[in-house]
Amino acid sequence: MNAADESTWPVKRMRFLVRRDLSEERQRLLDGVTQATFLPMEAVGDRGDLDLSITRYVDDVRSGYTQFFDGDVLVAKITPCFENGKGALVNATLNGIGFGTTELHVLTPTSEIDGRYLYYTTVSDRFRKLGQAAMFGAAGQKRVPEEFVRNYRVSVPPIGKQRAIADYLDRETARLDALVAAKERLLALLAEKRRAIVTRTVTRGLDPRASMRDSGVPWLGEIPAHWEIWKIGHVASVGNGSTPSRDNAAYWTDGTIPWLNSGVVNRPEVTGTDQFVTALAVRRCHLPLVKAGSVLIAITGQGKTRGRAVVSSIDSTINQHLAFIQPNHSRLRPWFLRWTLLAAYDFLRSISDDTGGTKGALTCEDVANLRVPVPPPGEQAAVLDHIATVTERVDSLRAATESTISIVKERRAALIAAAVTGRIDVGSAS
Repeated sequence: MNAADESTWPVKRMRFLVRRDLSEERQRLLDGVTQATFLPMEAVGDRGDLDLSITRYVDDVRSGYTQFFDGDVLVAKITPCFENGKGALVNATLNGIGFGTTELHVLTPTSEIDGRYLYYTTVSDRFRKLGQAAMFGAAGQKRVPEEFVRNYRVSVPPIGKQRAIADYLDRETARLDALVAAKERLLALLAEKRRAIVTRTVTRGLDPRASMRDSGVPWLGEIPAHWEIWKIGHVASVGNGSTPSRDNAAYWTDGTIPWLNSGVVNRPEVTGTDQFVTALAVRRCHLPLVKAGSVLIAITGQGKTRGRAVVSSIDSTINQHLAFIQPNHSRLRPWFLRWTLLAAYDFLRSISDDTGGTKGALTCEDVANLRVPVPPPGEQAAVLDHIATVTERVDSLRAATESTISIVKERRAALIAAAVTGRIDVGSAS
């Protein structure tokens, strides 16, 4: 069988291939159940996978949520979920029915299009790029309009051909996804190994023969007997910042003082920013002037950011979601403190859990009272040299693994694009 060019297939707008009305069969199904699957956006994967573990009573979610059934195709509408390929062909929901986030387009295929073929069409590179170009809304809240989806032109080969294409893509994407999953597991192991190396080095030192003693600090355990223990506030200045009003142009226009938010803790090091405030904002909003060589730690947030720390190599000011730590460099090196905070991450998270609300938070007092090991300056330097050498090797392997994952994902996208446009012969593929 020769590969067919898509020009030999009829092309139809999506609106003619999906239905909007609720069939009598689906209505009877809906009327006869009390519980259904529930999908928040985080339960929708970017490889066609769904986490179906959450259920809700139908009466609680009947209004205000998106309704779908087994056999429907879901497409995330909001950025960056759409661009990341979030979506799936729905199967195996509780009682065949689901409800979920309103940030989903729901496509119910007619008999003219195979559900799996429709799903692969919606994750094809062409659909995603054109959809991204059609997005509207404020930054960070842009959405793909329903009009784009309904007017998107779909190549429609005979139904048997669609199923052959879907069978081929099921096999090939499963193989590629398994490879990506294996590489992602390797990344997780590398991250754990990196952290273990850092934790052991900043808490035990480099001399395996050193005499040890109990530090008296629960998260720290034993340390070399000659190391000291200090509260951070006794060897550093600690404080946090704020966000000047965005409505006051005098605080932001032509600003020259770098202003940092908590996102910087996800970087290896802070070397710059694209946000600046004016000297007037610093004076009126009581913003701190944070010197280069300070450590910044995220003190609020629900995700993994809270408790993470980074060294800043620029003079700056910060927002209220960060605390700065300006250490006495003769006693405590910034990078040694940063790695120590990494070792204390789980402890910092535990003391900042807020059981009475939806967010956890550290305070500057929490940070200042944290007791940390303080080796002699020469040992701190040796520890940092060792960490730099070892983590460089781990990071090199991580970069190579991430590159492989990127290549495999590109291969997956190209495969789908070629299959749904008839540029490959799926009949002879195995």
